[in-house]
Amino acid sequence: MKKDFLQVRVRYGETDQMGVVYYGNYAQYFEMGRTEWLRKFGLSYKWMEDNGIMLPVIDLNVKFKQPALYDDLLTVVTTLQKLPTIRITFNYEIYNEKKELITTASTTLVFIDKETKKPMMAPEYLLEKLRKIDFDS
Repeated sequence: MKKDFLQVRVRYGETDQMGVVYYGNYAQYFEMGRTEWLRKFGLSYKWMEDNGIMLPVIDLNVKFKQPALYDDLLTVVTTLQKLPTIRITFNYEIYNEKKELITTASTTLVFIDKETKKPMMAPEYLLEKLRKIDFDS
């Protein structure tokens, strides 16, 4: 499972006066996608933080192709392309109900030791689970 699918309904408060999703809200959709992606491996941000690992976003790239609108049911596709090292990069595609691609993006996060606040290698328990993924397909 290098790819996961999450459906999100656009709420009124996420839109501007024209009923278009405010661009800053897309980062929340991406976060929801990657947290659910991790959860499918039996991991959560909370569990990793409780075990001494922080995962701040250090890079976010977004390409807007069409707007998402109030009450749209969006599908967030989250993909991991390769095994992480110190960094982990997720790619995203968001589709509307017509299955039209409306947004693409990527986020890069870095593994940080909670105590020292210094970068660290991806934890072995995560790598062990991820090594089972076929990244070439």
